[in-house]
Amino acid sequence: MNKFWIVFSHTFMSKIKAKSFIITTALFLAFIIIMSNIQSIMDIFDQEEVDQVAVVTETDSFYESLDNSLQAAESDIEIVRYNGTLEKAQEQVIDGEYSAVLEITEQEQLPAAVYYTADMSSTSIESTLNQALEQIKTEIATNKAGLDPGTIATIYEPMSFEKEPIVAEGEEGSVKTEEELSGARGLVYVILFLLYFAVIAYGNMIATDIANEKTSRVMEILISSSSPVSQMFAKILGIGSVGLVQMLLYLGVGYIVIQQKQEELVGGFFEFFGLSETSASTFVYAIVFFLLGYFLYATLSAMLGSLVSRTEDVQQLMTPVILLIVVAFMISIFGLSNPSSQFVTIASYIPFFSPMAMFLRVGMLNIPFWEVGLSIAILIITIVILAIVGARVYRGGVLMYGTSTSLKDFKKALQLSKKD
Repeated sequence: MNKFWIVFSHTFMSKIKAKSFIITTALFLAFIIIMSNIQSIMDIFDQEEVDQVAVVTETDSFYESLDNSLQAAESDIEIVRYNGTLEKAQEQVIDGEYSAVLEITEQEQLPAAVYYTADMSSTSIESTLNQALEQIKTEIATNKAGLDPGTIATIYEPMSFEKEPIVAEGEEGSVKTEEELSGARGLVYVILFLLYFAVIAYGNMIATDIANEKTSRVMEILISSSSPVSQMFAKILGIGSVGLVQMLLYLGVGYIVIQQKQEELVGGFFEFFGLSETSASTFVYAIVFFLLGYFLYATLSAMLGSLVSRTEDVQQLMTPVILLIVVAFMISIFGLSNPSSQFVTIASYIPFFSPMAMFLRVGMLNIPFWEVGLSIAILIITIVILAIVGARVYRGGVLMYGTSTSLKDFKKALQLSKKD
């Protein structure tokens, strides 16, 4: 047990102190802070700028209605009645005096417009003006038709359409409400992306770390002084702890940033992410399936990493693992809109997909506990089998040197593990 903690502490400390870990973590934390304040940063650069649009029109009512509409909407666009020619106004746009030119004409007593700009890639001003003119056109058309504005508002008002669950007798309270589903959906999103990120990032880290030790030949000493299972899980837990520290830093900074923006994010941290109505059991399942999913893929990564002796070969052998997690991720994303489909149900019992698929079903549906228990049992059994097989492959694989980029090397590694 003492040797396990030696390998664990060495793996953990070496990764925590690595410059790549520190730089990557710092950059991502800076990214979180910058993105949470992106609007304030943009306002610093835009506070001096006012979008002035020259309006060329012979109809005073159109200009006045457009100006009133923009002011009522508190738009940042400022329109200026231009008394010169259209060509002259276009020249001033090129010179930078105006952002654009809007020509408004009258067609059958209704407004028609042409928007002239030197920057065709920007559409924000165009969209705002177009929407305002559409409203003006609707008001004029309804007045011509003699329709009451209240009648028009009723026509365009969205129809009341609500969704209510059908609950069988004796099952009251077993069906999740819309608020609970929204909260569960938010938590599922978070766990899906965290598990996807953890498997790809830390799985590669485990495999690369083992390959690096083989390159330095220190592995031959380690494997003779401690059991392969102990050494393999010491590395898995060591790198997993590094990942946990990193994720806690991300979540902690994110929480602090959101807490500082309580006025903008009404309801606080959990309501912002749609988690205020999520049950405690869903959070427990999130932790359970995240940990089981990590151990499953980490064990597989450690086994594959022991087969290669060069870090350049790690990515090639890790491709099957990455493909598995990508497929699991895509199944779960599909299942967010249809969690009760038979396809998702079957996938929730397949070990390499169940950490995501079964958690999706647990979060979105009320399923019997035995189904969740069965999925967890299958996952644990699979992890144990991978640990047993992986330990043998690990013991033989770490003694293999030379080019090794094929899964056929499993057989060779198993043969070497039988030799003392």
